[in-house]
Amino acid sequence: MKYLYRIYQTFIFVPVFILASMITSLVTVIGCMFGNGHFWGYYPGKYWSRIVIRLLFLPVRVEGRENLVPGQSYVFVSNHQGAFDIFLIYGYLNRNFKWMMKRGIRKIPLVGMACEYAHHIFVDKSGPSKVRKTYDDAREILKEGMSLVVFPEGARTFTGHMGSFRRGAFMLADELQLPIVPLTINGSFNVMPRMRDWKFAIWHPMSLTIHDPIMPEGKGPEFEKQAMDKAYKAVMGGLVPEYQGYIENLDQ
Repeated sequence: MKYLYRIYQTFIFVPVFILASMITSLVTVIGCMFGNGHFWGYYPGKYWSRIVIRLLFLPVRVEGRENLVPGQSYVFVSNHQGAFDIFLIYGYLNRNFKWMMKRGIRKIPLVGMACEYAHHIFVDKSGPSKVRKTYDDAREILKEGMSLVVFPEGARTFTGHMGSFRRGAFMLADELQLPIVPLTINGSFNVMPRMRDWKFAIWHPMSLTIHDPIMPEGKGPEFEKQAMDKAYKAVMGGLVPEYQGYIENLDQ
């Protein structure tokens, strides 16, 4: 079955994936140019992500959607197991949001342009002024009532285990007094770990757990740290036993 799955990926999945990615990018760009950027910046990507997962026959389980209040703006923070985290969250969170993503994604043909037109936020660490602009952009998105999805580890894992969290997302949530929602991803590392980028996907179930929101209890560094610790504990607690426990990620 493994080899049949690889043949299927080579001759069916990859061509359809490339075509779907091009169409999704173009629809996003044109839609954002002439229509509602929040609508066209989210829904084409959502259905593209679902198509990708369904084409690979990957089972998905989502738990905890009932924890979210309609119309509420959230800062979502998730562990970063692998490339398929993007498809899982985009396709199945069922929440209009903006990504906080690495600046290098802007260089991907068509996809980078689509992300720019959709007003996703590129994290630029090339200097203090660039870092400030990144957080200014995120702050404006949140003030508009949108939600934000962040991988606070800042890099994908090499082991399936979690590294440490950076404080940027928690600083924004603290400043704007917004609830933080921890997300736990399981299975993405098994489908395509970082060491296997651009290789065959491996069939494996995936799950997305939406934990209870962490409501603001005060404002300032002390409360920011408390929220980060609670989020880390929640995300870690949702991992399968195989990937429980902290392992340093030297790429952070």
